[in-house]
Amino acid sequence: MTSINSLPHSPDNEAGIRNEPSLRERVLAELRSEIVAGRVETDTIYSVPTLAQRMGVSTTPVREALLELSRAGLLAPMRNRGFRVVEPTLDDLNDLFDVRETLEVEVAVRLAKAGNKNVAALRPLADAIANAVERGDVDAYLGRDREFHHEFVSLLGNKLMTELIMNLRDNMRLYGITSPPGIERQRASVREHYELLDLAAAGNAETIAPLMRHHISSWKDVFSAGLRAKRPVTKD
Repeated sequence: MTSINSLPHSPDNEAGIRNEPSLRERVLAELRSEIVAGRVETDTIYSVPTLAQRMGVSTTPVREALLELSRAGLLAPMRNRGFRVVEPTLDDLNDLFDVRETLEVEVAVRLAKAGNKNVAALRPLADAIANAVERGDVDAYLGRDREFHHEFVSLLGNKLMTELIMNLRDNMRLYGITSPPGIERQRASVREHYELLDLAAAGNAETIAPLMRHHISSWKDVFSAGLRAKRPVTKD
């Protein structure tokens, strides 16, 4: 099977941001999006054959996507059953924010100190994020925002740092992203992406640090409220 009609196809590709993603990448993007945005119930179990049938694709890209999400900590393998969706606690969420802030602020400061002019190449991605917010397309917003931050961190040239940061981002649960505060925060983040690029290019390390910290931490209340609303959460 090669059809994937049920998967979202963002018009952003028409802007030449990146080549058409592979089948595996598109399956991975859809599954990651529905998990991190909280559109699946806690302890949902994904079956490879069932998912492949739902998406109209072969089992190979589905199995590969599920294994990658398992390595990222979003899923837990269940022997002879499939992969179970793992839900974080509030403590887990707070820990992720702490480590993300530490690493991503450091990256932003280093890029600014270097006056990295290559950040200009990320403006089409910032435009795509703005367009997604304007359309109210949350899936496109999540995909383009992830792409933006991956490319931003990659400019440092440290593959291990990039991998660590993206793994942390992929472990986030973006519960509440479609709530009124979540939509408001999406809109505010549009401006911040352009500001991050401008400050990095201008070599303004002093101003970029608090901006990146705010860019990350301002989501904490949104996600925490969404997690509390999804189910009662107690400390471990």
